[in-house]
Amino acid sequence: MPTRSGSARYEGLGKDGKGWVSTQSHALSQQPYGFGTRFENEPGTNPEELIAAAHASCFTMALSFALAGAGYSDGALETSAKVTVEKDGEGFTITKSALDLRAKVPGISPEEFEKIAREAKKNCPVSKVLNAEMTLSHTLEG
Repeated sequence: MPTRSGSARYEGLGKDGKGWVSTQSHALSQQPYGFGTRFENEPGTNPEELIAAAHASCFTMALSFALAGAGYSDGALETSAKVTVEKDGEGFTITKSALDLRAKVPGISPEEFEKIAREAKKNCPVSKVLNAEMTLSHTLEG
């Protein structure tokens, strides 16, 4: 499996600093981030939303492959993730990643779907790296 990378640059310090984040694939290229994008509503990104996007995409792909492995060949999956950040004694900690899934998989029972989805949540690589509480809610559409 290839190694993937990202990079960040921050100029200035604290609230006065400004940063830029990029990914190897150039999906993000010099995307701005800083205090204003993290704690206020300035345009740009922040580490927590990047983790949320990574978790949602990783889980969705893991579930897609798990469903295919169980013999299903058609369907649609859409996942959002909400990452919770809380202040602790040392600074801040990501304490939760809540996945919310909407799925349409013809022919699957709700019980089988839930079992496969829970295993995908447990086994996707981003779930494994996060040390936070993780929840999953889902809607299986007819």
